Amino acid sequence: MRSRSKKTLQMLILSSALFFQAHPALSGEIDIEIKPNISSAAVFEDFSEEIGLAISYLPLAPAEPLGTLGFDIGLEITAVDIDQSLWRKVISDNPPGTVVLPKLHLQKGLPFGIDIGATYVKVPSSNIKVIGGELKYALVSGNAAIPAIAIRGSYTTLSGVDDLDLETMGADISISKGFVFVTPYAGYGQVWINSEDKTGQNLKSKTNMAKPFVGIKVSLALINFVFEADFGKAKMYTGRFNVGF
Repeated sequence: MRSRSKKTLQMLILSSALFFQAHPALSGEIDIEIKPNISSAAVFEDFSEEIGLAISYLPLAPAEPLGTLGFDIGLEITAVDIDQSLWRKVISDNPPGTVVLPKLHLQKGLPFGIDIGATYVKVPSSNIKVIGGELKYALVSGNAAIPAIAIRGSYTTLSGVDDLDLETMGADISISKGFVFVTPYAGYGQVWINSEDKTGQNLKSKTNMAKPFVGIKVSLALINFVFEADFGKAKMYTGRFNVGF
């Protein structure tokens, strides 16, 4: 068992290395400063959809509940593929092809199949900060024979950016089934994005976007690894290293 866990860990490390080598444009050095002459409300709405999905809450967990004594705390890295030409029309900075969001993520189990969670994002060399929270309820807790099914509500808000007010609300349903120490999961969600320009251009956007996702959690004693891909308008790929039980 120990040998098998070691091989799994080596595969995860190798996969992470290959992923970041395949994205040489990764950068966190980007500020959100709105240009004074955005061409149209449609451009602002498209930009709001992309950044809204980028900061929206990501599950990074199977559907099964943590349990009353369960908790997870870990570090995440989310890589978001963005439309550079669109972002150049809206912000003064020159954006990279992929924006990286480092996160601190905490989840705690409660009675009756309920989990709560929170995330905090601070992008280095940037004015981007995000805080968020979630409430998840396991409709089916799952066992050796049947999968777990859960619903989740979430909220995030952008801070540190003087030129833009932006918040998201999300809802999703997910399913997962564990096999030994590996638990794959998948789900479908909707994200409601509200944004408003604060530079006096009177630009506002209220929209909702679909966000399917798939992921896998690998549990090695108290150490866990989670990898998730989200397939909304903005593609997002996240790796998480956490401690929990």
